[in-house]
Amino acid sequence: MRIEGAVALVTGANRGLGAAFARALVERGAKTVYAGVRDPSTVRDPALVPLPLDVTDPGQVAAAAERCGDVDLVINNAGVLGQAEREMATNYLGTMAMSRAFAPVLARNGGGALVNMLSVLSFITFPQVATYAASKAAAWSLTNALRQELRDQGTLVVGVHAGYIDTEMAARVTQPKVSPALVAAMTLDGVEAGLTEVLVDELSRAAKAALSAAPA
Repeated sequence: MRIEGAVALVTGANRGLGAAFARALVERGAKTVYAGVRDPSTVRDPALVPLPLDVTDPGQVAAAAERCGDVDLVINNAGVLGQAEREMATNYLGTMAMSRAFAPVLARNGGGALVNMLSVLSFITFPQVATYAASKAAAWSLTNALRQELRDQGTLVVGVHAGYIDTEMAARVTQPKVSPALVAAMTLDGVEAGLTEVLVDELSRAAKAALSAAPA
C-alpha cells in the first residue's frame, strides 16, 4: 500500500519510536495520523490527531475503532519493559486487542496494513529480560497467525524486528543502537513494498538466521 494519502493510527505515539513513526507518516504524505496515547495532552505536533488510547483498556480500544473508522494502516507500537504482567498485558494482549478491533475496519477500507512492532527478543532471550522476551515472542506468534487469518481480506500484516533502539527504554544500553527514524523509515518502506517482515539491523537478521541452531 502507499503511505501517501493513507489514514494511519500509531499506538504509543507521543515519544520515542512511536513519535518517529508518526512524524515519518506525516512527512510521507499520510492524509491523517491518529496518535494513540494514554494522555492526549502529550501530543504536541499539530499535524497529528490526538487519540485517548490505553491498549490494555478494552473500552478505549473499542472506542478508538469506532472513532477511527477511516483507518487503513495500524501500527501497534505501544510497549513496556518491566513487570511481567504489564509486559504481557501491553506487548501481547494489547497488540491482540488492537488487531482484533481494527481488523474489520481495515477490511471495510480495502485491506490496508497492520504493523506489529516486535523485537530481536522475539527470537532470543536472556535471564535479565526473560518476561519481556516472552511477551514479544507471543506477539510474534500472534503476528504470524494474523498474517494467515487476515490474508483473505487483503490486509498486509508486517512484523518488525529490531535490536537496541535509541529510545528511553534502552537508555542504559551501551551497545550500538539504531535510530528510531531509521526503524520508522525501514518499516514504512517495507509496507510500501508489501513485505511481511522487516529485520531492521544485523542483530535481528543474525538471530532470525540462527533459529534452526541448537538451543545452546
